[in-house]
Amino acid sequence: MSKDNQMKKLEEKIKKCQRCPLGQLRTHPVPGSGSYDARIMFVGEAPGYWEDQKGLPFVGRAGRILDELLEEIGLKREDVYITNIVKCRPPGNRDPTEEEIKACSPYLDKQIDLIRPKIIVPLGRHSMAYILRKFGFVPEPISKIHGNVFEAHTLFGKILIVPVYHPAVALYKPALKKELQMDFKTLKEILNDIES
Repeated sequence: MSKDNQMKKLEEKIKKCQRCPLGQLRTHPVPGSGSYDARIMFVGEAPGYWEDQKGLPFVGRAGRILDELLEEIGLKREDVYITNIVKCRPPGNRDPTEEEIKACSPYLDKQIDLIRPKIIVPLGRHSMAYILRKFGFVPEPISKIHGNVFEAHTLFGKILIVPVYHPAVALYKPALKKELQMDFKTLKEILNDIES
């Protein structure tokens, strides 16, 4: 079965999922969007209000900031793959619980296996903690390690992990937008190295 078909099948599975109580509460599940051949995969924490309404990741205010950051380094949404660890919105946009992450993370693991990105960018601390642990690293506070590069070795080759702040941080702590822009410049440099 082709990668496209496997991804579509996985997305159908996510749309029917009832592994945790969030399945009962959602308007739309949010499997992810973008290129199935993406070199960069962005992983957020969970959908918010607008994502739940539209069934797409990062379409609210934080999504506009992510679009800006991508544009600054010459990328569009269709060049990358964007998803979350948890595919349904937690009530009131609260943080996902450990149980919800545990129930939903096999979908993310499968997406990583199918897309085989060269770079994974966890957006925010929950995503950073999950991705780093998955690849055998010990998470530290995101304020300490954002923009750092972790090299993971997988069955399908090397993956570079570059944790960054969640784009929403720029909405309530505008001073951190500069940090995000610097971290995205680092991403651009890594991508150039990979492609050269």
